[in-house]
Amino acid sequence: MTHDLIIIGGGSGGYAAACTAQEEGANVGIIDPGPLGGLCILRGCMPTKTILRSSDVMSLMKRAEEFGLEPVKAQSNLSAIIDRKAKLIEEFADDRIKALKSSRFTLYDDRATFLSPHEIQVGTQRLTAKSFVISTGSVISHVSIPGLEEVGYLTSDDALELRELPQSMIVLGGGPVAVELAQFFSRIGTHVTLIQRSGHILSQGDEDLARPVEAHFREEGMTLFTNTQLHRFSKTDDLATAHFTHEEQEKTVSAHTILQALGRRPNIDGLGLDAANVDVHQGKIVVDATMRTSQSHIFSVGDVNGLHEIVHIAIQQGEIAGWNAIHSTEPQRKQDDHLTTQVVFTDPQVASVGLSEKDCRQQEIPYLVASYPFNDHGKSMTLGELHGHVKLLAHPQTCELIGGHIVGPEAAELIHELIAVMYFQGTAQDLLYMPHYHPTLAEILTYPAESIVEQMKDQEN
Repeated sequence: MTHDLIIIGGGSGGYAAACTAQEEGANVGIIDPGPLGGLCILRGCMPTKTILRSSDVMSLMKRAEEFGLEPVKAQSNLSAIIDRKAKLIEEFADDRIKALKSSRFTLYDDRATFLSPHEIQVGTQRLTAKSFVISTGSVISHVSIPGLEEVGYLTSDDALELRELPQSMIVLGGGPVAVELAQFFSRIGTHVTLIQRSGHILSQGDEDLARPVEAHFREEGMTLFTNTQLHRFSKTDDLATAHFTHEEQEKTVSAHTILQALGRRPNIDGLGLDAANVDVHQGKIVVDATMRTSQSHIFSVGDVNGLHEIVHIAIQQGEIAGWNAIHSTEPQRKQDDHLTTQVVFTDPQVASVGLSEKDCRQQEIPYLVASYPFNDHGKSMTLGELHGHVKLLAHPQTCELIGGHIVGPEAAELIHELIAVMYFQGTAQDLLYMPHYHPTLAEILTYPAESIVEQMKDQEN
């Protein structure tokens, strides 16, 4: 069987590539062994945000007296939370499954292995295509720490199906998945201890974005250890114990459950990439800005290429790959990373677009920076949401915004104003002069914008 384009993996990136190519008139085959739906729908974005909503509501219930209301005895029902999640995810997945099985595509419900750069084995069939898109996503990373496998642990996938609330939990890791799940379990009644190797959680971003989240975690009763070195795990009766170094002192922490949230890795096992002559570096498929691999007719999008573990970027990459695969003789579309956006759905939320201060220092890019705290902003004070701040980075000569960062209430929504301004190469002046309704959370963005404009004027004088 021959197709114009074969997509390996029917998640968000693969589906976007398939739709783009089919709309351009291509005959498209999709290979996915199931379960159909993709990581975002089944085990990522949608299920985690569904359960986080439950813990957010519970947190507000515990704060009733703060808002002049009679106290409420808030109690969680983890099984009911998972039931709500399962119902919603089934609806989302059914829509994707229906789309994948439509007459627009040929769906192969099996695993794919390259036999050569132009031929793949799918079950008992051999398929060929003019082009391929690899979009197989990621899988849980298994980290080698003495005693961890023997003690046993949950992964983030397991945590989304857990129906009995653990009395206590050790969370390993400080990335987005680790911190979101740590706060979820902490808020619904589990005593959580988070152990992070780096000096602060969310270590890929600026430190000042992580500290308000850490402070709120501790206020809510979570125990945090950062800047640690894990040595080993042991088990006594029903308790697992982590042995580690923290601030040059030997420490131990025990809990009923361990959540191993130390990240994911590209899902390339069994694809036969050697047979396809596709280059892999440190477990990631190497691609250029057109999403091409080392083979000009083979593309790779989403988590499997290791560039960004972010679903909207996977979709953008899929659309680029789907177009380029069909229009190989025309000007090629390329991925533009200057609006790369990251959101972490903790409380407070963390959202960033563009360059960070860490990026600017590493790349020796000059910048102006200004920030403003939520605890001095009228609307956030009325909401009782006082953690965090907003921060803007701008070009020192033109005042064009090159980065925007928010840690605080509704950061995931507020960041889109900065994305819009940066999309049109807007400046701090533009942000300052745009009308902002009062009182709103969004108007806080005008304060660091004003500071940056003043800094630029001081440079000119």
